[in-house]
Amino acid sequence: MGKLDIRDLRKEFSDSDNVIVAVDDLNIDVKDGEFIVFVGPSGCGKSTTLRCIAGLELPTSGTILLNDDDITNQSATNRDMAMVFQNYALYPHMTARENMSFGLRMGTDLPKDEINERVQDTAEMMGIEELLEKHPGELSGGQQQRVALGRSIVREPEVFLMDEPLSNLDAKLRTTMRTELQELQQRLGVTTIYVTHDQTEAMTMGDRVAILNDGRLQQIGTPLECYHEPANEFVAGFIGSPSMNFIDVSMRSDTEELVHDRFTYPLSPETQSLIADAGASDRLTLGIRPEDIGVVVEETASSFPVTVQVVEPLGEVSYVYFNLGDGTTYTVSVDGDVLIEEGTTVHIEFPEDKIHLFDGKTGTAIKNRTAPKEMALDQQSV
Repeated sequence: MGKLDIRDLRKEFSDSDNVIVAVDDLNIDVKDGEFIVFVGPSGCGKSTTLRCIAGLELPTSGTILLNDDDITNQSATNRDMAMVFQNYALYPHMTARENMSFGLRMGTDLPKDEINERVQDTAEMMGIEELLEKHPGELSGGQQQRVALGRSIVREPEVFLMDEPLSNLDAKLRTTMRTELQELQQRLGVTTIYVTHDQTEAMTMGDRVAILNDGRLQQIGTPLECYHEPANEFVAGFIGSPSMNFIDVSMRSDTEELVHDRFTYPLSPETQSLIADAGASDRLTLGIRPEDIGVVVEETASSFPVTVQVVEPLGEVSYVYFNLGDGTTYTVSVDGDVLIEEGTTVHIEFPEDKIHLFDGKTGTAIKNRTAPKEMALDQQSV
């Protein structure tokens, strides 16, 4: 088992002048065998949380439970966890075999034959058996990362902790290693906590995603839950690339519509009811993802004109940028076969089932877009 419970975790750093709260009353339950990703911008507290779990930092307050045992004050060596670091942390004077076996040789009383067997089995599983007699300086970045992973795997821990392990790799190798890590974790079934600032890694790798900002948990859920049903404006803007568009609007109570200098947006009774139930002020933020904005050839009752500033063709899709006279650049994602020239005027519309609404003061989500329905695939449709 590798069930981990984090209760009211708080970590402060202080100097003579002030106190910095790195982690602020964090509560997360990690299920046995789960792959959970901590994601957020630099300084959000994700790595500090991981170091507290590993025993490399002592929490200011709170409790950490592993399989219901309190390990909050245990030393790192007594926690049944293995950590993979961003910089690999391999000993340069040791071979890959010696690096992988080092933790077992120093921290256990396993016989040499069993240690060698574990190292050999792990190396074969990861396809690095031919690298075992090489030193780190003879290995590529991807090979070094595999050795670092193998060093953790041979320990057969209850929990894997990974602190941005792919950030030093090039883009193509990161994509390959993401897939390998997922397959490896599924094969081993070991509870894994993975820290990254890359929301693409978070979306593609995790069973669940924990999004942090300023030391506080903003939302935890499956990647698609966080994408389609963000708890607040921060989550909506952080998850997804390109980022969601945010437009400041006001609520006109007499006509029940949203008002911007460039357009008015009538609301259905259902959306009006959501706003009323939320008790929001007349200041709202309309959010819509680039792929959800409609581009129409001719003006309709719900569309309005914008002038194209920049077009970025990427092949499969193109990103079209425009503004609404408020100093902010907005993005539309269109099919790569659609040719739009810079400087031209196009008409856009925001389908109501695709928009998000946030309280203009608190950023709390009032309305989220309708989540897509699960497609039932039969043998013929596949």
